[in-house]
Amino acid sequence: MEQELTMITQNERQVLRGLAQKVAEIAALPIQGRRVNLWRCFNSLMPKRPMVLAYPEGGWRDLIPEKMVVCQNPILREWELVLRKKIYQFENIHDDQPVTEFFDIGWVVDFGDYGFKEEDLRTSDLGSFTWNPPIKTYDDVKKLHIRQMQIDRNETLRRVDMAKELFGDILKVRVHGPLWWSLGMTEKLIKLRGLEQVMMDMYDNPQLLHDIMKLLQEDTIKMIEACEKEKILSGNSGPDDFVGSAGVGAINELPAPNFEGNIRIRDMWVLGESQELVGVGADQFYEFALQYQIPILKRFGLICYGCCEPLDNKFDLIIKHLPRLRRVSVSPWCNREIAAEKLADRYIYSWKPNPSDICGPNVDYSFMENQIKETLQIAKGCCIEIIMKDTHTFNGDAQRITTWSQIASRIAKESVR
Repeated sequence: MEQELTMITQNERQVLRGLAQKVAEIAALPIQGRRVNLWRCFNSLMPKRPMVLAYPEGGWRDLIPEKMVVCQNPILREWELVLRKKIYQFENIHDDQPVTEFFDIGWVVDFGDYGFKEEDLRTSDLGSFTWNPPIKTYDDVKKLHIRQMQIDRNETLRRVDMAKELFGDILKVRVHGPLWWSLGMTEKLIKLRGLEQVMMDMYDNPQLLHDIMKLLQEDTIKMIEACEKEKILSGNSGPDDFVGSAGVGAINELPAPNFEGNIRIRDMWVLGESQELVGVGADQFYEFALQYQIPILKRFGLICYGCCEPLDNKFDLIIKHLPRLRRVSVSPWCNREIAAEKLADRYIYSWKPNPSDICGPNVDYSFMENQIKETLQIAKGCCIEIIMKDTHTFNGDAQRITTWSQIASRIAKESVR
């Protein structure tokens, strides 16, 4: 580490410390406490108003171009981007995302493979791609095995020490962060077997899919149990925690009772989804996805469900089988009226407008404003959050996400006057 630190230029050090100082100043503002209180009430189904979030995601390239980033070391470059994004989010996007004084270092973990590795076939680093799924026959299924997780504690702590030396006197450096995004498993199924083949297998070879899903279920349970045993889980019920397919995790209901300091599975939010099975009916969704997800999701304190897939014909199933369900995704392709009827004030109505509204060649802000007002009327009485995400470009126009957030925030506040 000493060698790496001596390789950091004085300019890089000054840039990182300057950015850290700016984040610390933002985190100390009174508005952060107000935002956190709003989220804690909201996530407990006692909303003061609709909440608004805007995630640039792939569109960050339009907001913070590569040429703005000073550091050359890959790790330091990543840290610089994290700091710049926090500042940009607060100064330019003006949504309800809280900023805290913490700087998070994730555990360095290799989760291993299942005995196969799919081959991604890309023409560029960005955009769509196809892949060569490795499971071709039933004999291949028999070769699958449980993954073997390897934790690199030394490398993790080395990065922590490195960050503390750089700006630990300004921000609180901690080991914290998600070890996974979703525990839905169907993405892994699709990567192993292939999307079209899985669709045909549901009719021609259902037992093959069941055998794969049973292994994925067993593997997932062993993985989360190992993470708990090795004490590398992080709580995700704080103001700077991303939960579900989008949302802030701040809530007073977690950790669960009898918490003694080490995060347990039941102290956490979890996400389940099955975007890959968007085209199948409710019965097949239950047979090939949900029934395998249920024993995993029920181990957690609170459950989020859904991402981009419309859940119109699946709301009843997830509500019936997931007793600690709290946040449900209402995607751009979901029937908003059905969602409002099914979710009411018992679950968070996590509405995502279509990102193409601000990512396409042209934008129509009047349309966006009317759509937000219409959705709030449809979901009147619901605990609704408005989240712009999956924004992979702004066509070079950085103002788009700012304008959208201003419109959504204004309407959200006006809706309770």
